[in-house]
Amino acid sequence: GGFYGARTNAIAADALGSSKVHTISLPSKYSSDHSIDDAELLAQNLNIDHKVIKINEVVNVMEHTLDPYFNNTESGVAEENIQARVRGNILMALSNKFNWLLLSTGNKTEMALGYCTLYGDMCGGLSVISDVDKLSVYRLANWINKVSPNRIPQNIISKPPSAELAPGQVDPFDYNVVSPLVSALIDDGKSPSELIKEGADPELV
Repeated sequence: GGFYGARTNAIAADALGSSKVHTISLPSKYSSDHSIDDAELLAQNLNIDHKVIKINEVVNVMEHTLDPYFNNTESGVAEENIQARVRGNILMALSNKFNWLLLSTGNKTEMALGYCTLYGDMCGGLSVISDVDKLSVYRLANWINKVSPNRIPQNIISKPPSAELAPGQVDPFDYNVVSPLVSALIDDGKSPSELIKEGADPELV
């Protein structure tokens, strides 16, 4: 979840009441200490149930199982996405067991770009912010903190966006450029050729 999980959690707490919201932190070996601490602080601020389930052992078993087939190949997206899919499996298991509705956290910009993991962070019965572009999600988070100061820890908002699936990983997009282009294509119905004529980078559209 990260930042988008934070925004989704705040919406859920406001819509359903804090007692009906459960959050699960699923740190891997690449998760930073501040991300884990931020998630706990957010849960405290929202007064929602929060648990931590470490996924290292499960990921290690998956990687070991695939070793004979991945042998002599370069590590990359396939290995990174194992973590996202392990998280999806755990969250869906909890959803099934306790009759919870799992909320997925992808926003419209990421969904349009395909920057999400099938059967990983796309798992869930309701995509709460999937029709909200990336920049608007940030604006909403800042508005929430104006109305209720520091409800969403500022570090969650200000840190560089990252899936934390690899060392030093950050999102490979300048969302200030890409997010308006996605909105122009989807919301305004503009064609790539129109956007290029208006000055958009042809490689981006």
